[in-house]
Amino acid sequence: MNNTKKPELLIPAGNPEVLRTAVMYGADAVYCGGDSLGLRANADNFSMSELKESIAFAHDHGTKVYVTTNIFARNQDMRGALRFLLLLNNVKPDALIISDPGIFTMAKEVCPDIDIHISTQANSTNFGSFLFWHKLGAKRVVAARELTIDELAEIKAQIPEDMELEAFVHGAMCISYSGRCLISSYLNGRDANRGDCTHPCRWKYALMEESRPGEYFPVNEDDGGTTLYSSKDLNMVGHIPELVSAGIDSFKVEGRMKTSLYVASVTAAYRRAIDEYFEDPEKYKENIPQYEAEVRKCTTRPFTTGFYFGQPEQTVDGPAYYKGAVYLGTIRKDEEGKLYFIQKNKFSVGDEIEVMSPGKEPRTVTVKSLLNEAGEYVETCPHPEEKLYPDLGIELQEYDIMRKIN
Repeated sequence: MNNTKKPELLIPAGNPEVLRTAVMYGADAVYCGGDSLGLRANADNFSMSELKESIAFAHDHGTKVYVTTNIFARNQDMRGALRFLLLLNNVKPDALIISDPGIFTMAKEVCPDIDIHISTQANSTNFGSFLFWHKLGAKRVVAARELTIDELAEIKAQIPEDMELEAFVHGAMCISYSGRCLISSYLNGRDANRGDCTHPCRWKYALMEESRPGEYFPVNEDDGGTTLYSSKDLNMVGHIPELVSAGIDSFKVEGRMKTSLYVASVTAAYRRAIDEYFEDPEKYKENIPQYEAEVRKCTTRPFTTGFYFGQPEQTVDGPAYYKGAVYLGTIRKDEEGKLYFIQKNKFSVGDEIEVMSPGKEPRTVTVKSLLNEAGEYVETCPHPEEKLYPDLGIELQEYDIMRKIN
């Protein structure tokens, strides 16, 4: 198509299983958190041994791994931060994602051979901030989510060629300035800036006048209630040309709390969209409805293009998720090389389901039979986490994902 460099597709992973899914479904890079210093304290996250194994797996498949170390640290965090960075220096991820200047300084000393990416939490909204971090030795800056496509293009034009620009293209949006939120701390005493957000922006709120306690005034938004802070989810899969033209080096997907189904669906859609755009822009344009349909098959809120094209439309739309499909399980191999899956949701023999495969179009099949570990036929999945051997009438492969379309 053109000589423009193809952007990196950067996918979240909350645990090793999801990381493997992201790798197999086409991620160029994956970001994940260890057991400290990340902004997703309630994700499964990775032990150091899991991180080491996952980095090896990713590297074997040509995929990079970035580790989030992007909390805003308090004094009591600093000693643990030093220990954590020393351990990370041994397992050698491809980059560390950092927002705190103190952690940045420590990482430069402790992990001198590991690239540093500046988190969106650092509120980088202008090319001067990018140049500041570049001068200190940062390889990449993740742009603030408040920026328009034109502002991003101007930043790219003003920074050195060896500095990379990363921007979010898909996933949940935070109502606070680049994610620096105090609502959770105020209401719950749980600090979002240290990875412990309770997501109060998704809660329902009512209006009450001070002199009339207990008397709630209606503030009508939708049938689901009044959620004054809850934004729609970002979705830019139909705007790959604009993102590429702006010079964005890495397309980042949000979602370290998400399932393998979410990661597989979104990764597959963006992988195909990016590749087809670079192969044939007209083919990409024709297939936008297919990409859009695929990202709607995972759990999501209504979509928006955020601030990319100026002030976004009204974002209040209720906290409810829409489930385009139910995650049934992911195919794995046992010690004998037999294919099985671990049940995540109930289904039965005779149900029509869809099978996703890395690099292939989804296939609709009917469940012919199910065998448990004892080799006994069962009509319905007995209970979650059961290891089952399905017959779907098609040849399965490891990392296939089974889902039921709603």
